[in-house]
Amino acid sequence: MAKGLFKSGMIVSAMTMLSRILGLVRDAVVANLLGAGLAADVFLFANRIPNFFRRLFAEGAFAQAFVPVLSEIKEKHGDDEVRIFVAQAAGTLGTILLGVTLLGVIFSPVIAALFGATWFVDWWQGGENAAKFVLASALLKLTIPYLFFISLVALCGAVLNVYNRFSVAAFTPVLLNLSIISSAVFLHEQFEQGAYALAIGVFIGGVIQLAFQIPFMGKLGVLSKPKFAWRAPHIVKVRKLMLPAIFGVSVSQINLLLDTIIAAALMTGSIAWLYYSDRLIEFPLGLFGIAIATVILPTLSKLHATDKAENFQHTMDWGVRFVLLLGIPAMGGLMVISPLIISVLFGHGEFKNSDVDNIAAVSAGVAAYSVGLVSFMLIKVLAPGFYARQDTKTPVKIGIKAMVLNMVFNLALAPFIGYLGLALATSLSATCNAFLLYHALKREGVYSVSRFTLFFAAKSVLATLAMVGTVYWLSQQLIWRDEGLFTQLWVLGFLLVCAMFMYFLVLFVFGVRLSTIKEIRAVEE
Repeated sequence: MAKGLFKSGMIVSAMTMLSRILGLVRDAVVANLLGAGLAADVFLFANRIPNFFRRLFAEGAFAQAFVPVLSEIKEKHGDDEVRIFVAQAAGTLGTILLGVTLLGVIFSPVIAALFGATWFVDWWQGGENAAKFVLASALLKLTIPYLFFISLVALCGAVLNVYNRFSVAAFTPVLLNLSIISSAVFLHEQFEQGAYALAIGVFIGGVIQLAFQIPFMGKLGVLSKPKFAWRAPHIVKVRKLMLPAIFGVSVSQINLLLDTIIAAALMTGSIAWLYYSDRLIEFPLGLFGIAIATVILPTLSKLHATDKAENFQHTMDWGVRFVLLLGIPAMGGLMVISPLIISVLFGHGEFKNSDVDNIAAVSAGVAAYSVGLVSFMLIKVLAPGFYARQDTKTPVKIGIKAMVLNMVFNLALAPFIGYLGLALATSLSATCNAFLLYHALKREGVYSVSRFTLFFAAKSVLATLAMVGTVYWLSQQLIWRDEGLFTQLWVLGFLLVCAMFMYFLVLFVFGVRLSTIKEIRAVEE
């Protein structure tokens, strides 16, 4: 099982890396086309709302409630029962989503007013932000339908993951990025405002992703005609697990949306700076944290269904160890070389030509978000420890506490350091969230970090300090700020290679080997 889980994690990481790289290319295209001004703020606002609900209901609460129930049915009742359950879930979820989508399109101005209240007030009073509200209302009509398609994509992906077809679901986001990039390149000249081309790309991307996954569902033999079954026993079980899970697993998304609402009231550019900062953090988070969470949840659900408590503990410990291995150096590395990364990715077109130093603004945001990077990753591993056991009540309580803390931090920091306060508040609340999740797991006797993993964490921190010191010194010796893109790419590649070499060299000196990373069962202490 250890080798299989490690291999699956690597496959998902590889597919996620491809998706994230294209995602950064997509963001570079958006930055080049829209810069970090009015149009960028509004498009990112209109795109974040359906993505928020997608992560909250589909990939968040629904997936965490659906996967354990599906795993239990597969282990105890077989594929025929799985086929019925999937049809019921698709029919019920699809019907609800269709209604929500239609209402969202019709009432897009209301949604824009709800989440962009200051823009609405300006529109009502004829203020300077009136154009933002009008554009947001129009773009939401194109981006809201994405919720319908991507939620069904999440359902298909959950089924594929339970059947160990991890690469299909991990590759699917690549299609969205290609759709947005293609729309930006080929359609932006068709509109006076380029943001419309990007919104169309989001809509098309949702359709393509769903169409891509359906044939793979057919090959598994679990595809049948969707059926609305609100009161079916298994659907009722998912519903009961899903409601509290909305607050538990997706608290970070709620925090990000609250940040967007507050950022809308700050100076123009704040939403874009937060978005680009968050995108850089999402790269290692998706590559390592979400990838491990994707493969670990079905495994933990299966272990719980078969009453293998000891293996459950060791699997969680392996997940934490893997997150620390990659999360700690990613946090340190981003803090040191984020200005160069931002310059390479976004330092072109409208983004570079702005009167504001956008590179410095985004770099500061990355540093603030990096404080909580390891915590973001740990949440992705610790939360499945509850959902695999079909416990959704505990994360609810923890999620509410984290949300309250996030708002307290926001109100305490934003008045003094603006958008940086929002980013730092998100990091601090995520750290509190991760700590409370771990404390609850330990209290319930489900998981306690091993001494082996604690020593491993210490080695990782020391290796990261050596890496950061080396990379910082090298970055000061090399000239890249006023150079062309080719030179900056060369310098960035050189620094990344040096960082990886130094980090893993120090770990090797400390006795860390590949088996240390791959082995799930901790070394006997």
